[in-house]
Amino acid sequence: MGTATILVVDDERKIRDLVRSYLEREGYAVLVAETGQRALETLERANPDLIVLDLMLPDLSGEEIARAVRSHSSVPIIMLTAKAAEDDRVTGLRLSISSTASLPTRVACSPASS
Repeated sequence: MGTATILVVDDERKIRDLVRSYLEREGYAVLVAETGQRALETLERANPDLIVLDLMLPDLSGEEIARAVRSHSSVPIIMLTAKAAEDDRVTGLRLSISSTASLPTRVACSPASS
């Protein structure tokens, strides 16, 4: 069995880089996308073993991406969000999201580094 591939979809570079760093350190191959459209384009040419998906993207919502993925795949999706509302977790369940990971406020709201 080869190295598992994980697609990380988040519009915040700092978070993308942090998640990518942790996953690569653990030996995973990592693909990244900063927009929903880029995520869909990546999914046309690659079949990741897992998707880490931000809910709040600038162009398409994480829910839209999850629906598109679920229309043809059962790949596990972890919903990455700064939102902690119960409604967001229910939305994740409706979309067959495998898990939800809430970002700590200090990471989710910290200013981008220059």
